[in-house]
Amino acid sequence: MKKLHIKKGDTVCLMTGKYNDKYSDDKGTRKTGKVLEVSPKEGKVIIEGINLVSKHVKPRRMGETGGIVKAEAPVYACKVAVFCSKCKKPVRTGVKVEDGKKIRVCKKCGEEIK
Repeated sequence: MKKLHIKKGDTVCLMTGKYNDKYSDDKGTRKTGKVLEVSPKEGKVIIEGINLVSKHVKPRRMGETGGIVKAEAPVYACKVAVFCSKCKKPVRTGVKVEDGKKIRVCKKCGEEIK
């Protein structure tokens, strides 16, 4: 199983790809979102509000409605970076050991990433 630099619940920025162009604002700032799901086997992450796709759903039971549903599709983890709340930038992460526990920290400012 592969290990990813991103965990569920992290705030991440899109760095490259068609999703970055589609979801960036007028100022050219990168779109950020919360990681909903991580798939280390595939090397992909699902980010809230990014890479939305239309899914056609058929009604399965009586009384259930079908239609077109918007859902988030996975994005490769190498295309995103963790967002540091102190630096206000996408950053690389490092590991700091305190009291025998590993803590992820921002490489630029040294702030702990929760």
